[in-house]
Amino acid sequence: MARGRLLVFEGMEGVGKTTQLRRLAGALERSGVPVLAVREPGETPVGEAIRRLLLDPSAEIAARTEALLFMASRAELVERTVRPALEAGTLVLADRFFLSTYAYQVEGRGLPDAEVRSANRLATNALVPDLTLLLALPMATGLARAASRGGHDRMELAGDGFLRRAAQAFEQFALADWQREHPEAGPIEGVDASGSEADVASRVALAIGRRWPDLAPALAPVAA
Repeated sequence: MARGRLLVFEGMEGVGKTTQLRRLAGALERSGVPVLAVREPGETPVGEAIRRLLLDPSAEIAARTEALLFMASRAELVERTVRPALEAGTLVLADRFFLSTYAYQVEGRGLPDAEVRSANRLATNALVPDLTLLLALPMATGLARAASRGGHDRMELAGDGFLRRAAQAFEQFALADWQREHPEAGPIEGVDASGSEADVASRVALAIGRRWPDLAPALAPVAA
């Protein structure tokens, strides 16, 4: 049986990555493609407990503790869910992975690059995404969208400076130099997240089809 593939959706707050992931998952399922959608942090019992703590607006968590909690959730998700699905030939769609760690913990919180990357290798047992779709919007647009949602979690309440540093990090991930220096991120395709949901879905389908032509027939309904 052929190994499955890990496709990650990334981007700053407000770009619509979760919406696009769910839309893609539904279209692929209807086309008969074995697909599993997961989110970070969460999915496993351990991960969901960590998620509640990390996103609790009343929780006071040190930056290193926060990073290690995210890594613990990722380790459990990869071990219990992602690797078994990949071994079964499933296409795994992940809502956030390594790029979010780098944006929020390294650039946002100021933790050392080398330490966070080492922790990620341990948490994932060196698993590298087969493709990451990096959804992009102007920073002001993304932050305004995120602010309009209401019900902010602890990460969203960390302050404008934190969110802007993270947003700037997502912009640099599209640069070839950054990608060469961070091979654990895997291949990254930028996707313009402006316009309607259907417009963005069409761009998502095109980006995936360029990388994996065998999925082209299943991708046709994504923008419909």
